[in-house]
Amino acid sequence: MTNKTYKIILTEDWKIQSSEHISQSGKEISTQTQLSANWLPTQVPTTVLGALVANKVYEDPYFGENLKAIPTQQFKTPWWFSTNFTIHPEQTDLFAHLNFDGINYKANIWLNGHLIADSDAVDGAYRRTSFDISTYTTVGNNILAVEVIPPKPGDFSTGFVDWNPAPPDGNMGIFRPVTLLLHGGVHIENPFVQTALHYNGKTEAKLLISTELHNDSELSISGTLMGAIGNIRFTLPITLPPKGKETIKVDPSDFPQLLFKDPKLWWPIHMGEPHLYNLDLTFKIDEHTSSTTSTRFGIRQVSDYWLDDIHRGFKINGKKVLIKGAGWTDDLLLMDTHEKIEAQVNYVKQMNLNCIRLEGFWGNDEKLYDLCDEHGILLMVGWSCHWEHEIHMGVPVNERFGGVYKKEDIAHVAQAWEDQVIWLRNHPSIFVWTVASDKVPITELEEKYIETFSEYDPTRPYLNSTGGVGSDQHVIGSEDVISEISGSSGVKMLGPYAYTAPIYWFTDTQFGGAYGFNTETGPGAQVPQLDSLRKFIPEDKLWPINDTWDYHCGMYEFADLSRFTNAINERYGTPESIEEFDKKAQAMNYELMRPMFEAFQVNKKKATGVVQWMLNAAWPKMYWQLYDYYLLPTAAFYAVQKACAPLQLIYNYGDHQIYAVNDYLHNVMDLTAKIQVYDINSEIRFEAEKTFNASPDSAVSLLPLDSLEDLSSTYFVNLRLFDSEKKQISTNFYWLSTQEETLDYEADLGEFAYHTPSKQYANLKSLSKLPKISLDVSYHIERKKGGQVAVVTLKNSNDCIAFLVHMKIMDKKSGEVIVPVLWDDNFISLIPQEERTIRATFNVDTDVEIKVEGWNIDRTDYNVGPSHKVID
Repeated sequence: MTNKTYKIILTEDWKIQSSEHISQSGKEISTQTQLSANWLPTQVPTTVLGALVANKVYEDPYFGENLKAIPTQQFKTPWWFSTNFTIHPEQTDLFAHLNFDGINYKANIWLNGHLIADSDAVDGAYRRTSFDISTYTTVGNNILAVEVIPPKPGDFSTGFVDWNPAPPDGNMGIFRPVTLLLHGGVHIENPFVQTALHYNGKTEAKLLISTELHNDSELSISGTLMGAIGNIRFTLPITLPPKGKETIKVDPSDFPQLLFKDPKLWWPIHMGEPHLYNLDLTFKIDEHTSSTTSTRFGIRQVSDYWLDDIHRGFKINGKKVLIKGAGWTDDLLLMDTHEKIEAQVNYVKQMNLNCIRLEGFWGNDEKLYDLCDEHGILLMVGWSCHWEHEIHMGVPVNERFGGVYKKEDIAHVAQAWEDQVIWLRNHPSIFVWTVASDKVPITELEEKYIETFSEYDPTRPYLNSTGGVGSDQHVIGSEDVISEISGSSGVKMLGPYAYTAPIYWFTDTQFGGAYGFNTETGPGAQVPQLDSLRKFIPEDKLWPINDTWDYHCGMYEFADLSRFTNAINERYGTPESIEEFDKKAQAMNYELMRPMFEAFQVNKKKATGVVQWMLNAAWPKMYWQLYDYYLLPTAAFYAVQKACAPLQLIYNYGDHQIYAVNDYLHNVMDLTAKIQVYDINSEIRFEAEKTFNASPDSAVSLLPLDSLEDLSSTYFVNLRLFDSEKKQISTNFYWLSTQEETLDYEADLGEFAYHTPSKQYANLKSLSKLPKISLDVSYHIERKKGGQVAVVTLKNSNDCIAFLVHMKIMDKKSGEVIVPVLWDDNFISLIPQEERTIRATFNVDTDVEIKVEGWNIDRTDYNVGPSHKVID
């Protein structure tokens, strides 16, 4: 049996150079066996600037204001990419296809002196193109040359909107894989597995499998399509006419074995296991394998539901899921590695989030999508608002529909959408397509989207916008976000995006508060820890805050930290040093982030989802992140981890009651809640216990805390949850003020009401009076396969609360903080005489030590155990 199929990803041995420094034509470049010495080596995928940085033409582009110094004129002209590949003698009778998953923005492609595609055929960042190069290949060395033409204003390119500066090269380059496919005449393309669940006593899954078969030869070809899913097999005889293409569909009516009895389902995190299957397809001609593919998929069903015919929610496998997510961005130069992407998905899982929103089709390959499939992380995928506003597009746009309203642009974007859907549709993690962000698509475009869904993916709901509900208030934009075809999206995007008091999330009923589905929102800036600030802010610019800090903020309304620093000054007291600022900034990061997610948890009967804006960072920045560019979590990271825990106790800032939340789909019996209130002197002012059962997917009030008297102006609420065996399973600790924050809903913020300011701030300044104390710290390091585990025990032997204790793992040799790292908990507070043991996992194989800091920690007394205890 002969294998006549090869898939070669052309990653290595590329070179690039600007057309300004090249006099040769594409025909000449694609026939030269040696390029001149001024060409730079690179790999693909890459952007031009990414390659220049990798070659150290520009070093430390993210440090200080270095990015400003990179000349942009050099990126206004085309750049050449060139590589070569080998066709072996035994492959001479095979057909060859060259596939490009993403070129930004246009290209002319040459092979062995032949123009195989011009810029009319390769036009658009989100177009996927494939070319039959069988007549242009030769035995031995083949030379490929790609002239990449940069995006210009008005092009539908990649974009970062307002969360960081634009990349100087506009991300021009070959930013997704280039693949050479060699096959025996017929090749398989675009396999798709649709699954539909039926409940008839037991769960059944009906599988509909489709794929395209392409005959590239001049002859009619007969062969056999063979499919396998585990032990299940099916075969189908096929005859294709010369140069013919056919879409093959099979289902249980053809092959009863495609009706799965009691299948293993794909579930999101905390709802079950994300089980995955593989579909293997092979096309054979006689006994020769002409083409083969392997596709991973999950058996699951997505549906939506409505609250009061206004707010949309989502179900997975018939079960409601409260969306708890955050917004993703790629690296500014599209330089993410697989290792960094994997670390970030692990972070998402560690924070108990169940969703990532991609405002855009991010990723230079499918790694992010694959990992979300494996870990049970839901994905919202679709277009960015980059194309919807003149300030980003660089050309006038339609006020209601954004930049896509001309006939030729509608056709272009519709085809790009189709390409992306076909590329990604097998990923079970994608639960909804978002065809617009701030606005809605023009009717002619939405009609084309609907045609694409009908033909290529009828398995998921789509959102005509990530805004909609409440858009008639014109908080964000002057137009109602309502489609002429599909009406309201049923989700909202009403902010806030800047400093927002904790009470807001529980009490607001008009804008971004905990009702419906808020698709992007958050309390604004999340400043990195000082360890990271030192990596991108020059030492002489670290303090006081200055223009260099501002350069690393967002854009436009978010170009400085004034709202954040004003809130720190009013609530915690004005910092007098960078160290004091760091301490207070992390406290506020934690305090502001936690109640947003908690409010949606508590209000799950009227709330269907919330997406924190944002998850990560495209470059080192001050705004909108749960961990920074260097993968060091801010305190907000641990606030989210706490707020989204599936079984926990929550303090409601709005009604002053303690709630029990159970996200699991099963009862949890015989739980005990312990509630304590401490004053600023660490004396208990209230204490209660309550035993209860937690119903599936529930949030219920346990008792009120609104009748406490004679409290200090700053006080603490300590919540502990114990299981039926009295084992502590969750903790939550709040620092509160008797002077509640008062919101100013009447403030005039102009055309973009991106936050609700405060008339009066909470007063937490008494925290500065907490006595300085010492902690007893013992730890040991355990080595295990793939990394290490730090086991840290903290003991507060004092009569005072140890407030916001922060642990870091340090490289002994370099003194650098180890990242990525997964702590059970961090930025914790210990009540008097409390002892806690916390574990952290990390994947570096180096000698480390633990550093412990805290708000009122004056000294830590360490007891270091065996540093290299081996575990399995």
